[in-house]
Amino acid sequence: MKLSIIVPVFNEEKTISNILEKINLLDLKTGKELLEKEVVVINDGSTDKTSEILKKNPNLYSILIHYEKNFGKGFAVKEGLKSCSGDYVIIQDADEEYNPEEFIKFIKCIYLFKPDLIVGTRFIFGDYSRSHNFFNKIGNKFITFFFNIFYNTTFTDVYCCYICFKKDLLNLEKISSLGFSQHAEILSNIVKNGKKFYEVPINYNGRTIQEGKKIRFYHVFSIFYQIIKSRFI
Repeated sequence: MKLSIIVPVFNEEKTISNILEKINLLDLKTGKELLEKEVVVINDGSTDKTSEILKKNPNLYSILIHYEKNFGKGFAVKEGLKSCSGDYVIIQDADEEYNPEEFIKFIKCIYLFKPDLIVGTRFIFGDYSRSHNFFNKIGNKFITFFFNIFYNTTFTDVYCCYICFKKDLLNLEKISSLGFSQHAEILSNIVKNGKKFYEVPINYNGRTIQEGKKIRFYHVFSIFYQIIKSRFI
């Protein structure tokens, strides 16, 4: 089995090398089985030293896709999905909100259950979780409740963007969003095509807006739209 790790990055000079080093240090072995690893980095028009760092460290990734212009995370993720070749896919942000050491929980779940989808949950955490913005948390709860009704699921945190899924269940031709709502579109597509879904608790070190967090409250409208649209198309 092969795991593709997609890393979209835009102006993360302070964290990108650390994230990639953590990924490369991971032992993806469970019992006697070893999971082959592929790291796909999409440099989405970074204007800081991110490009320079990546070029100096080719040993930290399998594939590097570079764009001079910034097209957004959704575009970068989709380009990564087009280029990767793993049986399973994990999307890893280049900041340090999510620690790649959490991959071990996903890997164990893969070997035990061969799931179609694994979703991380920040609300059932093991060691720590940074306090959320109250209104962001309420919005997340509402989105999760809405998603569960439409797709007959029991997730606790659908907008935790730490997910692992079987690549062959995702129909890329149906993924049209290139913004923050793309996550909802991907999740909806996989749930429609799959049967076995799991959640694993993860630790979370969320950033504030001042520290670089990019999602805003108004993105909720496009997220709801994608959940509804994807359910019936």
